[in-house]
Amino acid sequence: MDKRIYLLAIISFVVGMVELIIGGLLDLVALDLDVGLGQAGLLITVFSLAFAIAAPVLLTLTVKMERSRLMMISLAVFLAGNIVAVFSPFYGVLLVGRILSAASGSLLIALCMTMASYIVSEEYRARAIGIVFMGISASLVLGVPIGLMLGNAFGWRAPFVLISALTLLSMAGVYFFLGKVAPKPAVPVGVQLKTLKSRKIALIQITSFLLMTGHLAFYGYLTPFLKMKMDLDGNWVSIVYLIFGIAAVIGGGLGGHLADRFGAKSVILTLVAMFGITLFALPFAAFSLPVFLVTVVIWSMLSWAVTPAIHSYLIEVTPETSDIQQTLNNSAVHMGMAFGSMIGGIMIETTSVEYNAAAGSIFIILALGTAALSMAKKVTRTAAAE
Repeated sequence: MDKRIYLLAIISFVVGMVELIIGGLLDLVALDLDVGLGQAGLLITVFSLAFAIAAPVLLTLTVKMERSRLMMISLAVFLAGNIVAVFSPFYGVLLVGRILSAASGSLLIALCMTMASYIVSEEYRARAIGIVFMGISASLVLGVPIGLMLGNAFGWRAPFVLISALTLLSMAGVYFFLGKVAPKPAVPVGVQLKTLKSRKIALIQITSFLLMTGHLAFYGYLTPFLKMKMDLDGNWVSIVYLIFGIAAVIGGGLGGHLADRFGAKSVILTLVAMFGITLFALPFAAFSLPVFLVTVVIWSMLSWAVTPAIHSYLIEVTPETSDIQQTLNNSAVHMGMAFGSMIGGIMIETTSVEYNAAAGSIFIILALGTAALSMAKKVTRTAAAE
């Protein structure tokens, strides 16, 4: 298999770090820049929103550009965004840095995924995409906890210094090893959106949006919860994130296996229901650290186990537009992350962080409803008629 795939996985790892790490540093950012936790949480909202919108738009605008050159430009903008974060003197500047990182990062992930699929032969395509996904998974398992440890030891800016250094190494890798890669025609955004005319497809995309909204309403503010409600220090917070990351990766693999064995429909409905129950139960498990950690493992596994089943369902329902649906699903997920972090910020500013899980559970219940409607026979007949 083409060794350049591993370079793409490294780039995915770096981008995955900058997307996920800020949630664990919210209290440090809020204290240093003199803003509330809810306002600091908007750094997640704005990032996810920019990430969701930028990828399909930028891919369309840069459809004719040679891929290696485009990746170098994207990495340069990504580097600039992180340098802005490192030196930001106040909140507004950091917000601009997050937008730059999000827009360029979304394009980089999209480039890594599309390039992985066509720089290798067809027999290695699924494996190549899996390796790129491993880069994102590794950022959750290793990058985020390491970044949190750096942030707790040297301040919240330290992880962005590390990410900037890794970005420079990625740029060197692209320059010396990637070589020229011809562009592959992208599907226009308008054509992508037309596929949502099917109620079945639209409802399952809404399901992904609602799931991530519910998840981020609590996960985006996990650090304040651990510190304020469980009195855990920075090192223990990092350990919790490490446990979450390992469980998430295991859950992703388990979800794909379950979908293959029992069918995507039943797995989606079962896992979403379990996910909602576990999320609601998290604050009640905080009386005991061991009990809470077990609950976190279950919650984390379920949070990633649903995704492969949804992807499998999309391929099953619309195999002819499955590539488009994966792109749209990625945007739906990040829109959910943006909305969920906003909801969580409102909750933590107006009530208490311990109620974030209950608020998130409401969206999970709604997600269960939209998933069930998508799979209902009446919807199937309507979609077929269309």
